[in-house]
Amino acid sequence: MAVARERRTLGSGWWGSVSRSAAEQPIDLRSDTVTRPTPAMRRAMAEAEVGDDVYGEDPTVQRLQERAAERVGKEAALLFPTGTMANQAALLAHTARGQEVLVEARAHIYHSEAGGMAVLSGCQPRLFHAPGGVPRPADIEALLRPQDDHYPPTSLLCLENTHNLAGGTVVPVERMAELAAVARRHGLAVHLDGARIFNAAAALGVDARELAAPVDSAMFCLSKGLGAPIGSMLCGSREFIARARRARKLLGGGMRQAGVIAAAGLVALDEMIERLPEDHANARRLATGLADLPPLQVDLDAVQTNIVMCDVSAIEPAPAFARRLAGAGVLALDADDRRVRFVTHKDVDAAGIDRALAIIRDLVRRAARV
Repeated sequence: MAVARERRTLGSGWWGSVSRSAAEQPIDLRSDTVTRPTPAMRRAMAEAEVGDDVYGEDPTVQRLQERAAERVGKEAALLFPTGTMANQAALLAHTARGQEVLVEARAHIYHSEAGGMAVLSGCQPRLFHAPGGVPRPADIEALLRPQDDHYPPTSLLCLENTHNLAGGTVVPVERMAELAAVARRHGLAVHLDGARIFNAAAALGVDARELAAPVDSAMFCLSKGLGAPIGSMLCGSREFIARARRARKLLGGGMRQAGVIAAAGLVALDEMIERLPEDHANARRLATGLADLPPLQVDLDAVQTNIVMCDVSAIEPAPAFARRLAGAGVLALDADDRRVRFVTHKDVDAAGIDRALAIIRDLVRRAARV
């Protein structure tokens, strides 16, 4: 076909010109949110039994909420359009204005949710730094202050597992329990941003219930790694979920015939969790290949799930490198000025990883000749 033979220049610069066939699709490693619904999801969505969920009448949403709660060992669950909304509803349900929340400095709920903690809940974050994204009990103990009119009362500890900006690192079951025990001793609730909790469970070889058991509430995404087109679940006690439902309404998250969304989520929970180790293997394949391309740097010990952080600063700042990658046909995100983030998922197989590595290898070689 003529279109398959068409060539187009995608950019030029220190690496010369890079061209690829117009028929080739980019290898999209920006996030595991870019996946397309599976055929089973599309069928389930088309055939979903629906009702008005604001009135609590959507049977497919009800089934999803029951299944989600069971998956993480909680009494109840609530469907949200996004993980950010679910996290912010959890903050509203756990805290009062003027209180303090303990949170890791790179945590998504603080770093990447548009300041919602301050704007919506009126809470003050108290930051701590966790090496590798894994907090230590002593870190939490050190933050706790005596009751004093000069200090905001501390009401909540937020944890993240896997930890996105640390590179998809995993907080082990024992550490989750230790951190929650510290919070309990000081009267704090514990919320888990478990957007990729099933990745964490797969990496540890445990059930997700074990990771969620010590916390008061847990959020996980259906659209990260599990392939659903939309949706996140907030899980906890029935009393907590009742408060979260009101918070969801406040945030504009009440949906009507949401069974068409929930149907895909049910397929995700039933069919997509068991395949997550494949994504982890592809992340390791990618990381190992990148580590063999000096001056790129990858901390292989930090590659525990489906996220790979690559330090490209010896070549150029990460935002510029990510743009060059995009021009050559590999989509990734700059995590900061030094690192580019790659995320593996069901829509890029091992052959796709090898193609991405070949493209990156060519770019690095071109840079070395400058």
